[in-house]
Amino acid sequence: MSKSHSVIHSFPYAMSGIKDTLKKEPNFKIQLILGVLAIFLGIILSISTTEWLILMMSIFLVLVLELINTTLENLVDIVSPQIQEKARVAKDVAAGGVLMCSILSVIIGLIIFLPKVILLISR
Repeated sequence: MSKSHSVIHSFPYAMSGIKDTLKKEPNFKIQLILGVLAIFLGIILSISTTEWLILMMSIFLVLVLELINTTLENLVDIVSPQIQEKARVAKDVAAGGVLMCSILSVIIGLIIFLPKVILLISR
């Protein structure tokens, strides 16, 4: 692959990668939908600037890790098309990283949203 294209011309390649992941990876689609729902909830509950920063970092970190996980899975499949223990471990470890980040994001969401929802319900 050549490095002769400009930064502007790199954006379609990046968007193509995101679109491919959306089409082929159900977990990415679920994570994106949950992220959008969290953003709407943030708007409805008028979360603070600091909460927005933490929420957006959390959402995007999960999505980026899922993209990296998808990349690793595809590379492992190319390098090791037959089932091998080390290939399985590499894929499972990457998926575990996404899972851990997703759990952290749920905890962050609960810390941000739960007190506001409880306050809203108790009125």
